[in-house]
Amino acid sequence: MATGTLTDSGSATRGRPLDPRTRAALACGVAAGPLFVLLIAGQYASRAGFDPARHPLSMLSLGEQGWLQTANFLVSGMLVLASAAGLKGVLDRRSPGGTWGPRLVAVYGAGLVWAGLFRTDPAEGYPAGAPDGAAQVSWHGALHNLAPVGIGLALSAACLVFARRFARQGRTAWTAASVAAPSFYFLVGFSAFPAEDFRLLFIGGAAVWLWASALSLKLLTDPSARG
Repeated sequence: MATGTLTDSGSATRGRPLDPRTRAALACGVAAGPLFVLLIAGQYASRAGFDPARHPLSMLSLGEQGWLQTANFLVSGMLVLASAAGLKGVLDRRSPGGTWGPRLVAVYGAGLVWAGLFRTDPAEGYPAGAPDGAAQVSWHGALHNLAPVGIGLALSAACLVFARRFARQGRTAWTAASVAAPSFYFLVGFSAFPAEDFRLLFIGGAAVWLWASALSLKLLTDPSARG
């Protein structure tokens, strides 16, 4: 079978050109993180009645313009799922991260799609007419609440799996970045709750979302990082 294709073994020979399908899959991963972050930031700046400190980003999927964030969840999730296939295509399953790396990234992508399929509940006065307090959790709100937990845990684990891979390869900067990203996520992201400022959760999350895109870019452009 041609080198660099999406094979069952998930292996690709270093130094060879990527199969177009694998290249496209990794390019999807490169786009996913910036798209997700920028669309959220844009909505933070423009959505009437939405307070990013008071309202978690999932609540952007509510109201008349909620379709935009729903689409953001679904499209970004599909891009990440494509990137997981690309990772599988360029990583040898016998190498560090070769098996669990793509699987954990796929869980991240599935979590984004899940968040788009099951909407959170109105609360804290948003959207207009919502109760000015905590939400009464519906069945779809309860299912939605599983998404950020799964996304955060899967991506953090993926960072550490690839940190081990990069350490084996002697890539000091990438090893450090792969440890720093989840550390920043937990430190800054979870400080949102005592600080009562959900912007911190977004900032912490952006660290791991953008790390995943940087990983796809690394494997897309650096043949020595594959295999």
